[in-house]
Amino acid sequence: MNQPDLSSLAPIPRSAVLLLALAAFASGISLRVTDPLLPRLASEFDVSLGAASYVITVFAIAYGVSQLFFGPLGDRFGKYLVVGWACVACSVTAALCALAPNFPMLLVARLLAGGTAAAIIPLSMAWIGDVVPYDERQPVLARFLIGQIFGLSTGVLVGGLAADYFSWRLPFFGVALIFIAISIALFLLNRRLPGHARAVHKAEGAVVRRTIAEFGRVAATPWARTVLLTVFLEGALLYGGFAFIASHVHRVHHVSLTAAGSLVMLFGFGGLLFAVASKALVRRLGEIGLSRWGGIFLAASLFAIGIAPVWWWAIPGCFAAGLGFYMFHNTLQINATQMAPERRGAAVSAFAACFFMGQSVGIAIAGLLVERFGTAVVLMISAAGVLSVALGFSRKLSRSMRTGPNTKKPRSA
Repeated sequence: MNQPDLSSLAPIPRSAVLLLALAAFASGISLRVTDPLLPRLASEFDVSLGAASYVITVFAIAYGVSQLFFGPLGDRFGKYLVVGWACVACSVTAALCALAPNFPMLLVARLLAGGTAAAIIPLSMAWIGDVVPYDERQPVLARFLIGQIFGLSTGVLVGGLAADYFSWRLPFFGVALIFIAISIALFLLNRRLPGHARAVHKAEGAVVRRTIAEFGRVAATPWARTVLLTVFLEGALLYGGFAFIASHVHRVHHVSLTAAGSLVMLFGFGGLLFAVASKALVRRLGEIGLSRWGGIFLAASLFAIGIAPVWWWAIPGCFAAGLGFYMFHNTLQINATQMAPERRGAAVSAFAACFFMGQSVGIAIAGLLVERFGTAVVLMISAAGVLSVALGFSRKLSRSMRTGPNTKKPRSA
């Protein structure tokens, strides 16, 4: 099914993507706020650092699994509206995290938080895919992701400050308030969207059977399987190391958790550079070059942070890692929006599910390895793995451009 000529339809309010970016900002805080809190949580609840990392793992597991529910739900009831209700649910689960009386209850709350946050990024991306033509989509996606980038950076900074100077509960209360404010704005703007931007897809039959059928049709596409496997491996190999950067700098170089969290913020600024320069980078490098050089930058940065003799190596390392990650990941995202246009909600949700399931697997394995071999070894394993995945995908992308599969139109924006 071909996408209709979007240029002839009613224009979308300029603030529509901005509000989605703000929702992604809050989601990013919720996702990464616990990274610098791990040593504090380990001390507070008398558990090991590896056990404390379960607050990240359970969030990622719930986030990934819940994609299988939210994708078809967004197609059925309207992606923009579902994102608004997801923000309401996120405010509740963030408050539950803040009020958790013990570590098991905190894990339960983080599990619920991951499940409710699952709708925001993939459905926002799918909605952008619905309303923005393919040849204009990659820069728009990059600008949307500025919200998530700032959220990720803010999360590690706020988490570090809370770990050193305040209660670990404070950031979760703040996240709850942000989500409430954003949900109100999303509901108000949803009423102003033109019809094609609020489109829903009527479907008959049992919900579970219909959902399984939707994902089955996506998975039946060879190029979709390539993209989904690649993003799963990217999530596992990158975040297995990334989740422990703040802890590595704190433990090895005796830097405060606030400073360590601030260093990880530079990852977000590297991503911001990509977002600002995305149009020029896409035009100059194309999708193949972005995936190849993104993997190289990312791997070199993680390796340098792992072997650094002094803490300040992490300054350029985190910045370059952010640039490399968004070069590679944004290329995967643009492919995800096009691998099944007639089932874009399910396709992008499957993409996000694989990414976060990969994260959960990677962080769980890294949590075991870090206790036995240390954080430096985990970072170097992460670097080698990400490089091999990025180079492998760039080769497959080049091959697909030459053979031209029916379901894939890879090109520069």
